Amino acid sequence: MKVLLIGAAGQLGGDLLRNNVDLEINAPGREELDLSRSEQSAAIVRRYKPDVILNCAAFHNVPLCETQTEQAFFVNCVAVRNLAALAVEIGAWFVTFSSDYVFGGDGKRTPYLETDPPAPLQIYGITRLAGEHAALAVAPLRSVVIRTCGLYGRSGARSKGGNFVDGRVADARTGRSIEMASEQIVAPTSTDDLSHAVLKLIRHPHLAPGIYHLVNEGECSWYALTQAIVEIIGSRTKVIPVDRGGRTGGMRRPLYSVLANTRARALGITLRPWRAALTDYLRQNTDL
Repeated sequence: MKVLLIGAAGQLGGDLLRNNVDLEINAPGREELDLSRSEQSAAIVRRYKPDVILNCAAFHNVPLCETQTEQAFFVNCVAVRNLAALAVEIGAWFVTFSSDYVFGGDGKRTPYLETDPPAPLQIYGITRLAGEHAALAVAPLRSVVIRTCGLYGRSGARSKGGNFVDGRVADARTGRSIEMASEQIVAPTSTDDLSHAVLKLIRHPHLAPGIYHLVNEGECSWYALTQAIVEIIGSRTKVIPVDRGGRTGGMRRPLYSVLANTRARALGITLRPWRAALTDYLRQNTDL
């Protein structure tokens, strides 16, 4: 199976390359395939003619989406639509990613199913939902949308200045206390675990188009996640819970955005509990 991987320099893309065993993956860099250049992207897709277009690229700096709205819509929606159309043209599967932020989370306390109605609260979530609709409208029989949540991985997240876990490790090692949001409940997900699940999914003989949720099992607040990081690395840093009402300035974030993996589970694809994944990540990537 030939795969064209877009966004290989990111956290998930990097782990997909590292954990691939038997797929023929081509991963052109951004200088060769820039989603903001539609004709360039189309030429690369037509040149490689993959069986699967795997799109890990996104505009995922949530606050920046509020001020760079046009760019966010182009990368997260228009470029996704263009790739889906190319998949139809060459007869390939199109696999792209979305976010827990398509949900609003008000009053919710059980994980969202793939069939639950979205209700995004900010531009980022709106653009991700628009991308989902674009892919499934243009290529309904060939598009797979994978929603996930709270990603961290070895390649970091350069657009955000590094991933959340590494940032909290650095904070803990300063010895100063850490204030962290206690009201937002998420399912933090290792891109190492997610990449294994994605590779299984795209190879599965009964893969069907549509939306899938893939996250590490369980849920916690960002405060509880930070507390777990501090405990695992053996730090005595104090973590202080703060309730910001799910707001960053005037921008709203979902208070609850845990995702339930039902469709992939039916295919035998699951991810382990979030704390087990976090422990492995910290042991492998910090000097414990």
